[in-house]
Amino acid sequence: MKLLVLNCGSSSLKYQVFNMQDESVLASGRVERIGMEDAILTHEPAGKEKIKQVKQILEHKTAILEVLEVLRSKQAGVIQDFSEISAVGHRIVHGGEDFSASVLITPEVMNTITECIDLAPLHNPANILGIEAARESMPDTPQVAVFDTAFHQTMPKKAFLYPIPMQLYKKYKVRRYGFHGTSHKYVSEKALEILNIPLESSKIISCHIGNGGSVTAILDGKSLDTSMGMTPLEGLMMGTRSGDIDPAAVLYIMNKEEYTLQDINSMLNKHSGLIGISGISSDMREIEEGLLNGNENATLAFDMYEYRIRKYIGAYAAAMNGVDVLIFTAGVGENSPILRKKICENLTYLGVELDSQANEIFSKSARMVSTPNSKVKVLVIPTNEELVIARDTQRIVSS
Repeated sequence: MKLLVLNCGSSSLKYQVFNMQDESVLASGRVERIGMEDAILTHEPAGKEKIKQVKQILEHKTAILEVLEVLRSKQAGVIQDFSEISAVGHRIVHGGEDFSASVLITPEVMNTITECIDLAPLHNPANILGIEAARESMPDTPQVAVFDTAFHQTMPKKAFLYPIPMQLYKKYKVRRYGFHGTSHKYVSEKALEILNIPLESSKIISCHIGNGGSVTAILDGKSLDTSMGMTPLEGLMMGTRSGDIDPAAVLYIMNKEEYTLQDINSMLNKHSGLIGISGISSDMREIEEGLLNGNENATLAFDMYEYRIRKYIGAYAAAMNGVDVLIFTAGVGENSPILRKKICENLTYLGVELDSQANEIFSKSARMVSTPNSKVKVLVIPTNEELVIARDTQRIVSS
């Protein structure tokens, strides 16, 4: 069975083609800068040369058509006909309260995803366009929706409700939903497999730290609490997002600067976080370079970033009455030994002992970076959200 996995962002598209007999990746790639004349298509077929094309791609439908064309091209193709694709799996950012698991896409499911646009205005419209474009090219191929929010539907009310008038939750479903669910699910299950720990009575804190970031408390294999909220803006300080901030500070700034709702939304989502404090970049690699060169603003940005991650780890250890496993994943979590070292140096009260030498090793494989004597096992696990989507898609279309 060959499966196509599509991950449509607001201005990008990532894809992978899997052979599910052995879960091997036949091809992977991405389209960046969708909506511009100099969009970039990067295609990497297994066993063949990588292709990079710069061309005008003004919307997601065109992007998917370009991907499908290169997938069956003579030079870099991995299929000869669309009929070889048994199903298409889609990453959907927001499923609201309606979905606690992945589902076959039907008209009713499409209606619910559309109703959640207000909760994820940058992502759900792109996800919908991806579904529609795939359906147009492969009308008889089943499609599956895999939701970022589904893993977190196990959170209890005490964790997901906000302390605001209850009628606002009942009327508008204002609550914590959480995101990066497929990533947290994958790395937590991988950790249990590596450590040979049973699901029951396991206490895991998973740190998905990329340009966006979230920390999740996973008790007995289920999400107990997570740092992102109703939207991906809440929680950690991120590349361009503010994370947690006093709501009254937002009102104060709006009044002083005469900001509109659009202005303040843009400030909090696109001009805050690392870029807002450092004035240099939203990229942790450039922040770390500034840190090593003695740049004060970069140093402050790094310290704030690390401190807020560590605060959430401490809070979730308290929420679960302990922690057995601490996981770092995603772009920054997997590739920043400096950040991991700084965080773990200040978690010794939990029994964390970092293996400094193991922490410095760069690898694409899952690995332990704590000492044998560490009471909390610290792992770096490369995330694989696309594989989770492929597995769920195979399970659903097979049944």
